[in-house]
Amino acid sequence: MKIDLSSFDNCRILVIGDLMIDEYLWGKAERISPEAPVQVVSVVRDYSTLGGAGNVVNNLVTLGATVSVASVIGARESADGELLFKLFKDLGVDTSGLFQDPNRSTTKKARVLAGHQHVLRIDRETKQEISQDHVAMLVQFVKERIHSFNVVLLSDYGKGLFTETLLQQVIDTAKQNNKTVVVDPKGLNFKKYAGATAITPNKREASLAAGIEIVDDESLIEAGRKLLQDIPVQNVLMTCGKEGMVLFEEGKEPYRIATEARQVFDVSGAGDTVLAVLGLGLASGLPEADFRQAATLANVAAGIVVGKVGTATVSREELKKALEPAIGELAGKQKTLSDLIPIAERLRAEGKTIVMTNGCFDLLHVGHIKLLSASKNMGDVLIVAIDDDESVKALKGEERPIIGSRERLRIIGALDSVDYVTLFSTKELEQVIEAVRPDILTKGSNYTTETVLGREIVERFGGRVAVIPITEAVSSTRIINQIKKGN
Repeated sequence: MKIDLSSFDNCRILVIGDLMIDEYLWGKAERISPEAPVQVVSVVRDYSTLGGAGNVVNNLVTLGATVSVASVIGARESADGELLFKLFKDLGVDTSGLFQDPNRSTTKKARVLAGHQHVLRIDRETKQEISQDHVAMLVQFVKERIHSFNVVLLSDYGKGLFTETLLQQVIDTAKQNNKTVVVDPKGLNFKKYAGATAITPNKREASLAAGIEIVDDESLIEAGRKLLQDIPVQNVLMTCGKEGMVLFEEGKEPYRIATEARQVFDVSGAGDTVLAVLGLGLASGLPEADFRQAATLANVAAGIVVGKVGTATVSREELKKALEPAIGELAGKQKTLSDLIPIAERLRAEGKTIVMTNGCFDLLHVGHIKLLSASKNMGDVLIVAIDDDESVKALKGEERPIIGSRERLRIIGALDSVDYVTLFSTKELEQVIEAVRPDILTKGSNYTTETVLGREIVERFGGRVAVIPITEAVSSTRIINQIKKGN
């Protein structure tokens, strides 16, 4: 797919929708409460992020768009209201379209997780329809600002924001100004979205709204075409999980978009990513007639997000890697430290043995292959931490590395023995080991157990250091010197 992701910087998007805060409480469940037959979760860390339509905003900002948000929330003076404004301020989002209603609460969903296991979710929310006064405020905001935006995205979570009056006035205003409107729908009555450029229901939502049980390909096509005709809208993009997406367009045969083959950790927020990236694709210069290319881009982005834990976003770099045919299938192995933390927690909860090794890996040779293969055989999952270019230079000299960090990540990630690969600075190695907490930390036999950096940390967590015997007298430095001598 050919698309210039830097064009996202010129996109101006208006997001209207149900805003919420997603709170995650991570802990350990090691005993049963004496008060009731339930688990006791000892919280070790927590964080809060934007949820609902806020996650759409987060995705857009992460990809470089300029975003304005419009909605009705609870009083700013409340803790949740204040947090919502702070999170938007940190992202640089225009909040002039947010209106406060002291009679409503700011929606908050708190999730309790033990390891990777989702134990409990607690919702605090208001679902009644917003007042006519607030409808009028929102409509006036849209009419005054519509010329400023390329695309309008409507994220409906069924919390009472989208009255039929609000929807039709917003859609009519957008159409009168030749603006694209994309809707992530909710509920049984999709006719309230009449006139929108597109809707993006999942298969279950489409089935309920069309009144057709989707049990096979034939019923799926029937449901999609019925929605396209009955609402009516120009496009219906039905998301079908592991089966990918199907795009229904006026006067065209259904267009199937195959899913990206990735391991699914968490589907939370995948629909938000589809809405955000579809909107960006349409706003970034792709002709609206080429809706298929924008939908394909959204499908790639959703494939990345479901490989993460919790409400997540996709970065431009991740999207770029996934779009490069030569390395798209390898992008899932390359992780940042923040990505590895929940992955390691999930693996431990599943009882998997985590093995980790680290090094420069500048000019891959047989010694590296033996180290990585032997390391993988010692456990279930192998994580390889690779020194960044500055660290290699400090360790090996000014003329190193021979191969840059990006290429080294790709090369190591292409090996079957490697499950995940991450880039780090030498001074950050202990931080990486603290985060991953490997059961086994391996190094080649040019080290002794006592000289392996990070040994104390691994042993403190109950792990161990293993030295892998490497009998071949080979090293990257030796190979480089032989090349220089012409041997």
